[in-house]
Amino acid sequence: MSDIYSEIERIVGGNNVSRSSEEKYLYSRDQGLQRPHDPDCVVLPGTVQDVQEILRLANREKMPVVPMGGGLVLSGLSIPQRGGIVMDMKRMNRVLEVNEACRYAVVEAGTGTGMLKAYLERHHPKLKSSMPDAPPIATIAGNVAIHGSGHLSQSEGGFHSEMVTGLEVVLPTGELVRLGSCSTVPGWFSRAPLPDLAGLFLGWNGTTGIITKVGIKLYPKPAMSDVVAFMTEDLDTLPDVIGRITGTEMAEDVAMMIAPKPDMFRGFQLTAATVTANSKDEMKMRIAVIRESLREYYERKEAGFAPIPPAMKEKLSEQPQKTLTGFADVLKGGGFEYVGGIIPTDKIPGAARSGLEIAERMGITYSLGARVIGRAHCVMFFFAYPFNRADERSMEQAGSALEQANMAILSLGGIPWKAEVPAQELILERMDPATKDLMVKIKNTLDPNGIMNPGNWEV
Repeated sequence: MSDIYSEIERIVGGNNVSRSSEEKYLYSRDQGLQRPHDPDCVVLPGTVQDVQEILRLANREKMPVVPMGGGLVLSGLSIPQRGGIVMDMKRMNRVLEVNEACRYAVVEAGTGTGMLKAYLERHHPKLKSSMPDAPPIATIAGNVAIHGSGHLSQSEGGFHSEMVTGLEVVLPTGELVRLGSCSTVPGWFSRAPLPDLAGLFLGWNGTTGIITKVGIKLYPKPAMSDVVAFMTEDLDTLPDVIGRITGTEMAEDVAMMIAPKPDMFRGFQLTAATVTANSKDEMKMRIAVIRESLREYYERKEAGFAPIPPAMKEKLSEQPQKTLTGFADVLKGGGFEYVGGIIPTDKIPGAARSGLEIAERMGITYSLGARVIGRAHCVMFFFAYPFNRADERSMEQAGSALEQANMAILSLGGIPWKAEVPAQELILERMDPATKDLMVKIKNTLDPNGIMNPGNWEV
């Protein structure tokens, strides 16, 4: 290891690599419940060439490499299960290009979602990107790699991975490849009409290569926004309510939430529709169309629109929303497990009932909800359970709730999102054997020595 460490020092400089116990402690864990594993060292590359040289060295020495963006995934995907090198991409954080006419940006892999948002607000105020509900340091590359979603997923592009216009990737052998239009011409405007190879690196948890650049779609930024909230008591009405709202095509974002606090929410479900417009008349028209789509419900007095206090409206309008991340502070100890599942929209009632039953059975509090993807083609349903990191029993309860939520997702016909290793194993048990065989062939071809994030997606 000493020789390998000295070689990495030569590549990136002594200030950008560490094997101190303090650094290894920090990079051995994330904010979730997965057990820590120490890396052998941590390195922060500054250039694509640095990444290539480190991967060539690691491939030659058969040393595991784990890429890391913001380190906020919560399910342990950047925890080094087999030790080795954690490659923190934060130094590579430049916005390289913004094309206003074609509405895309090209960013380095360490660029945070908040960094791009701030850059656009300063230099291109008529454009915006889709923001996930994560702290602004969460990287664009990391988010697209786990099929993340955001406030434009309902109205514009689906999952953030579907908004990718091109990738630059370093393979485990150190080779550099570009995917999409950027592979053939200078622009990063589209993955079509070429053979789409981006899927070899999206959803693979860093087991096939390291993304170094991302082309990502941008969208027009309307002048104003508002939020309308529809409150329901009957869980079974949620798919229809969401279907009606998305069917109007008047909302930019549609999300549903269930929480025991504030007290006004107890026993109800809130579906929030974010509406954007370029004039007051347009805003009035859009909200009127949404209200009309739900007229049957409030005329029968089965549900209705709720007045939203200014402070609450401000929170619901935030991009990203801070409410969910603040949920980590509900209990002493500052931790929460965020279990996501990509499920069919018509399974929302079953997912909600499962989440409530799990919380009651485990005696823990909760926050449940869903972000609509596309025109209600599916939803990202989340189960959030806080825990006290200083209390082993509290962690065990949240861990059990996590396992039960994953099983509930699969039993409903959904798939756990950004799945931790045990959930990956559950998915693989149910996966078609031919699909698993194809995954093996792809991994063996791209990573013959098995150095990329070993322990994840092991078939």
